[in-house]
Amino acid sequence: MKTKEAIQSWSCNFHFLAFFTWLLIMGSILSEGSTSSVGVNWGTMASHQLPPKSVVQMLIDNGFEKVKLFEADDKILEALAGTNIEVMVGIPNYMLQEISQDPDAAASWVDSNVTAYLYPGGVNIRYVAVGNEPFLQSYKGNYLRTTLPALKNVQEAINRAGLGSEVKATIPFNADIYYSPDSNPVPSAGDFRPEIRDLTIEIIQYLYSNDAPFVVNIYPFLSLYGNSYFPMEFAFFDGSSKPIRDGDYVYTNVFDANFDTLVWSLKKAGYPEMKIIVGEVGWPTDGDKNANIKNAKRFNQGLLEHVLNGSGTPARKGVIDVYLFSLIDENAKSIEPGSFERHWGIFEFDGKPKYELDLSGSQENKGLIPVEGVIYMVKKWCVLNTHNNNIKDLEDQLAKNVDYACSLSDCTALGYGSSCNHLSDKGNASYAFNMYYQFKGQNDWDCEFSGLAMITDEDPSDDQCRFPVMIAYGHSVVLLHKNLVNILLVFLEGCIVILLLIS
Repeated sequence: MKTKEAIQSWSCNFHFLAFFTWLLIMGSILSEGSTSSVGVNWGTMASHQLPPKSVVQMLIDNGFEKVKLFEADDKILEALAGTNIEVMVGIPNYMLQEISQDPDAAASWVDSNVTAYLYPGGVNIRYVAVGNEPFLQSYKGNYLRTTLPALKNVQEAINRAGLGSEVKATIPFNADIYYSPDSNPVPSAGDFRPEIRDLTIEIIQYLYSNDAPFVVNIYPFLSLYGNSYFPMEFAFFDGSSKPIRDGDYVYTNVFDANFDTLVWSLKKAGYPEMKIIVGEVGWPTDGDKNANIKNAKRFNQGLLEHVLNGSGTPARKGVIDVYLFSLIDENAKSIEPGSFERHWGIFEFDGKPKYELDLSGSQENKGLIPVEGVIYMVKKWCVLNTHNNNIKDLEDQLAKNVDYACSLSDCTALGYGSSCNHLSDKGNASYAFNMYYQFKGQNDWDCEFSGLAMITDEDPSDDQCRFPVMIAYGHSVVLLHKNLVNILLVFLEGCIVILLLIS
């Protein structure tokens, strides 16, 4: 009897090990066979977030090989462990001063957020983004003195940890650090802004000496948003706008023109072969008259086909390394730049794709794969109580309550040109009340508004405007891919058959 039990145990253990060895080999093959060079930015400024493991599974399912994080989050880094997804992890601007002044603070950060995760089967960290657009003109020079010292302290801490050949520190810059003069607005006339040119070149020298890339964020949408005279077609890759000539070079879209302005700026600085990564590029789907799904799909699909086909730009040929902005909508972002800031995601807040997008750039009409098993709060909404006979007498109170609700939630979809801009005044009130109610977790007392609101189980959404129900707190999902689950079931069935045959 003991012998039979031993044989049964050995047989299952053997097949179990063989099964998982096969899985590891297949995973390695699939990883090596992937050709995509597109990354994506994963921001977390949202009121109700998907579990990191669910988002990581979505990255894998959709074939993303690279992800850029704006800060080190333990749960996200733990979820990325073992996936081989290349990671750029960020240090927020507010940390630059301390890190610039204290090498020990830089070393402590690197130890906690890089070294701790770089173990066999851990997180594939390849870059550390020191700050985010620190030379942005709207910051009025607040980070000019701290950025380079912080960069040096971080890279030197990485080097001392013995990781300098694997991990490179860099700085994601906004494209406003370079320009072409109004008198000659072509890429070949480009250079870094005069007031920061010397400092920028010093940073470039340091990056180059460490074999680190120059990272820049390019936003054609903002060219259109900030200039009513900007030719709209020039923002896209299939546009019919009149081309711009720059000597022998011809430009048919603003992305190439912007990218090559940087190329020329680097040439003039003495670094013509400097590696360039586009750290952020994308198109929002709401919050402005030009921010919609049609334009976002047109831009992002055109971008992917353009950067992956190897043609490059007129001044620099080859595949362009880009990180799409962004993965998921963030309803808690600042809207000071514009209401569109909360709507850059190619996925909704709950991991549903907004539109079809072929990430390989091969012009296939492929759909994105959503997050599976999302758990929502109860399907109920807070809306204007139209049965209240005193609404007309409470118009002033209604306006105050709407303003209050919007100030503590997200009403960007109600703005001019946005998806819910067509609603009536009563519809606007319902939308505002519901957003507040959902943000607060569907508590009955958060649907009072001086007696102006009521709870309903009838969805007030229409074909253009969605009244969302938020993700439930404590949401968990099964993370195994369906195919792996099916394989596991087949294995278990085989093990049972073996046991029956032995017995």
